[in-house]
Order: sequence, then structure tokens, then C-alpha cells
Amino acid sequence: MTERAPLGIAVIGTGRMGADHVRRIHDVTSGARVAAVVDVDAERAKAVAARVDGCTAHTDPAAAMAASDVDAVLIASPGPAHEATLLAAFEHDLPVLCEKPLTPDAASALRVLDAELSLGHRRVQVGFMRRYDPEYAKLKALLATGQLGRPLMVHNRHRNAASPPFFTSSMLISDSVAHEADATRWLLGHEITAVTVLRPTPSANAPNALQDPQFVVFETDGGALSDVEIFVNCGFGYQVQAEVVCERGTARIGDGHALVTHMAGRWGGTIAQDFTERFETAYDQEIQAWVDATRRGEVTGPSTWDGYAAAAVCEAGVRALEDGGRVEIELVERPALYV
Repeated sequence: MTERAPLGIAVIGTGRMGADHVRRIHDVTSGARVAAVVDVDAERAKAVAARVDGCTAHTDPAAAMAASDVDAVLIASPGPAHEATLLAAFEHDLPVLCEKPLTPDAASALRVLDAELSLGHRRVQVGFMRRYDPEYAKLKALLATGQLGRPLMVHNRHRNAASPPFFTSSMLISDSVAHEADATRWLLGHEITAVTVLRPTPSANAPNALQDPQFVVFETDGGALSDVEIFVNCGFGYQVQAEVVCERGTARIGDGHALVTHMAGRWGGTIAQDFTERFETAYDQEIQAWVDATRRGEVTGPSTWDGYAAAAVCEAGVRALEDGGRVEIELVERPALYV
């Protein structure tokens, strides 16, 4: 029996996330190879492609998708470019792993959803990698047993050591809290129906009048509440924690106590400094699961519907941040393809 050829992947976008996925596919993932990379910066694309034997560099996603050795697409370009790239992938009927956000707003996400529906089958897995994190997966499995009873509240903390210089107050919602929006929906099996954003006094470490931190409250159609402390200039490291409060108990992840040291009269541990360190295993498992499913002819994981729902929540969150008050969320009827 001949061995199957590896899945040829075109990676769209070779910035920090895209370049890391190129490395991951080349060094960690089994059953796949990087066949092409795409970036508007031709020199950067060439530099990344040069690290992988047989990898070609392009500036046009459509050109890469048309290549005979490209079987699937990984989109890691900036969010505003996602819609056009997804629609181009649909024209070739190629399976796609699209980093979040699916698109930056609900209207464009709906256009992508409608285009995928017209194919008659799923093609997109959205990159909500926390679903592949061992701690989140264990929490999800525990809740599914019903041992703790009905979930009543979720408390989330999301902290970064420092924000990038281009970060805006609304990006705390659209780029960061987007993960908690998806995690809340996934852990509870609820849709988010309303969002409120409270604005404490900004930290003195927040640059350029950034509204940091923020306190976000989600309401769900299952009657639960989920709050998010988002603080992107905490100064000490990267932390993601979640606690689910249920009728008969609670469960918490993200304490980071895998290694505790006792030395020189002190005890303690280390704190991850960025998301690539904290969620390295999640990214590895996410990409491997996508490759494995694609080679089986399947599409699994977070769907286009999940990307649309998260976009709608974040859009409402930005309105709540800018205008104040509580903003309700109305989703379209969920198509059977995504049930």
C-alpha cells in the first residue's frame, strides 16, 4: 500500500501568527506540508517560503489556491481581508482553517455563511483554539457530565503584559474578548443574547488614552451570566482563567500551577508572557485536528456559525463600550448545516 501524500497547505498571511503556523505545520504537524505562503509583502513571503523545501511564495491568495499542490488553506491575514479570501477558497471548494475573527462584523460574516451554505457542505473551521486547550477541554467534559448541576455563572480573566502600539479600546473587545465570547457559548451550550461593558478608571499603564481595563458582562439564552475582566496592560504576564459556578459546585482553570518551586525562602512559579506560550499545545492540537479531519474528508471544530455568532457579540460589545448601556444581540435563525 502506498503512503498517502501529505496535505498541501497554503498559508495566507506571514505575520507573527502565520509564520508561527508555517513553523508548526513544518516541524510539528503530521500528514501535512506547507505548499505555499501568501503575503502582500513579497519579500516577507519569500523569506518565510525559503525556510520550507518546495514552498512557493505569492502575493495573491487566488494564485496560491490555483496551484495543483494546494489542497487546503490556512488564513492568518488581518481580519478585514478574510471575507475575500474565504470566498476565493469557496470558488475552489477548498477546506479552510480561518484564524479568528471569521470577519470583523456580523454582516460580512453572514455573507460568508450564505456563501458556504450555497456549497451545500461545510468548508470552514474557525480558529478558536481554546477549544483545543487541555484545561478548557477538561472543563467542558466535566460540565457535560452534569455532576456540578446547571451552570449559573462564568467568571473570566484575560490579561496581557502589554498591548501592541496599534491597539484601540474597541480592539479589547473585538480581538481579545472574542475568545471569551466563543468560550462562553461553547462551555455552556448557550447563545449570548446581550452584552454590557463597564469602564473602570483606566490604568496609568494604558497608553494613548486606551480604556484598559474593561469589565464585560454577557447574558445568555440559558439564563446564565458570564463576566470578563479584560486587562491588556497588566504588566506582569499573560493570564487566561475561567471559573464556572454551578448549582452543586464550581470548576476553575488557568491557575498556572503546573510547576511550583520552593527555594531561598520563597515559593512560586512562572507566568506565561504571551498567548503563543500559554496556548502552544492548543494551537498544535487545533492544527493537527484540522489536518486529520481534512484528510478524512471531514470538517469539524468551530464552524462559520460560531464565527458569525462571535462577530455579532463583539459588534454589540463595541457598541456597548462606545455608547454605554446594555446592547441586545439578535442572530439569524441557525441553519441546519450548523446544528
